[in-house]
Amino acid sequence: MNIGIVCYPTHGGSGVVASELAIGLARKGHIIHIVSYAPPFRLRTFHQNIFIHEVEAAAYPLFKSPSYELGLAAKLVDLAERQGLEIVHAHYAVPHAVSAYLAKQIFNSKRLKTLTTLHGTDITLVGANPSYRRVVKFAIEQSDGVTAVSTYLKNRTIEEFDIRREIRVIHNFIDPGRPDQNRGLCSRDAFAPNGEAILMHASNFRPVKRVADVVRIFARVRDRIPAKLLLVGDGPDRPMVQQMTAAMNLGTDVHFLGEQDQLEPLFFCADLFLLPSEQESFGLTALEAMNCGVPVIAADVGGLPEVVIQGETGFLFPVGDFEAMAAKAVEIMGDPAAYERLKAQARRRAGQFFDAARIIPQYETFYRDLVSA
Repeated sequence: MNIGIVCYPTHGGSGVVASELAIGLARKGHIIHIVSYAPPFRLRTFHQNIFIHEVEAAAYPLFKSPSYELGLAAKLVDLAERQGLEIVHAHYAVPHAVSAYLAKQIFNSKRLKTLTTLHGTDITLVGANPSYRRVVKFAIEQSDGVTAVSTYLKNRTIEEFDIRREIRVIHNFIDPGRPDQNRGLCSRDAFAPNGEAILMHASNFRPVKRVADVVRIFARVRDRIPAKLLLVGDGPDRPMVQQMTAAMNLGTDVHFLGEQDQLEPLFFCADLFLLPSEQESFGLTALEAMNCGVPVIAADVGGLPEVVIQGETGFLFPVGDFEAMAAKAVEIMGDPAAYERLKAQARRRAGQFFDAARIIPQYETFYRDLVSA
C-alpha cells in the first residue's frame, strides 16, 4: 500500500511510534511517505521504501504566523495526486487529523482514507483546551478510522468528547531484538565508578511528568544506599530541577544527559526506571525500559497499569507518593533474587504482549478494512 504518515518529528511518544511504525511497514514492502515539518529523529538515516516530505509553511504579511495546517493539507493533496496515497495516517489529533480531513475534501476521491491515532496529550491536554475542543471532536468523528494507544485513552476520549463511533485500541510497541544491538554501549563505570545503584528517568520535563518527584525519590534512596540518577530529556522544568538538585546537594550524583535519540544503551546502565507522572496515556518509556529488563516504579495513572504489572514487572503508587516509591526502590535493590525476577519478567512481558511483530499487523488490518470499505 501507499501510506502517508503525518507526525511530529520531536522526541515524544507519538513521533517515536509513528517512525517505528513506518520502519516496520516499509520492511514489509509498503511505500511510506513521512510528512512533517522536519525529518523525525528516528528516521535521520536511510530506510528503504520510506520517503520524507517536509512541509513548508508559507509566510504572508497578513498572517500573524505561518500556517502549518494549510501547508500540511496542501502537501497531502499533492502526494495523493502524484503518489497515489491510499491512506493518510495522522498521529496526534491537532492539527494532523484536521489537515488530513481538509486534504481529503480537497482531493475529493473515495480512494483516499484517513486514520487518526490518538496518543494522549492531544486528548488530555490540547483537546481539553476550550479553544480546540470542538475541532478535536470534529476531527475524530470525521476520520475514516480512529485508534487509541490504550484502553484508558479510548475510554477517556469517549467520555471527554461524547464520541459515539468505534475507536480501536492498538497499543504502542517495541522491537524485542533491539536491546541486544545496544548492549555494552553504555559504561556503568562512567556514571557509577564505585558500583552505585543507577536510577533513570526520561521525559520532556513538563510539569505533568513531575520530575521534581524523581529528584525527591532519588534523594531518599541515596540517603539509604549509594546511588546515582540519570535524567534524560529537556523541557521547561529542567532549570527548576537543576536548581533543586543543587539546593539538595545532589549535584555530583545527578547526571543531566539532555535529549537522546536512542534510550536502549542507557537502559543497560540503569537498575530502575522512575516515572511518577500525573498523566500517562500509555507510558512508552516504561515499556522501552521493560524491554531492556529494567523494572519500573511509576504512578498508578492512565494507561500505565496496562503496561506495568504490579509486583511482576514493577510497582505502581498513587501520584505524589514519592516516599513509598523510594522505599520500594531501596527494598528492590536490597533483594537480589527478587530483583532478578523482576528484570526477567519485565523483559518477558514486553516481548510477549508488545512485540512490533504482533502490533504492526493490527494497523495493516485496519488499513485494509478502510481501503476495502
